[in-house]
Amino acid sequence: MGDPSGFDYAVRGGDVVIRHGGRVATVLRGERAARFLDEVESDDPQLLMARVTGDYRRGNERTAKEHPRNRG
Repeated sequence: MGDPSGFDYAVRGGDVVIRHGGRVATVLRGERAARFLDEVESDDPQLLMARVTGDYRRGNERTAKEHPRNRG
């Protein structure tokens, strides 16, 4: 399991554009964008952007699949 990498962000007007590998992953607007900008100062930026975009799977998928809640 590796640490997330390859993310960057840009502020455009009031929006925050998060890219992964040069491609737009998500755009944050309004309150969520402001909260992201506050959090990015004090948190690990790569991990935060991975969480925001949903790209934070790091090897526990098989374990989660076996959880009683996730069994069909």
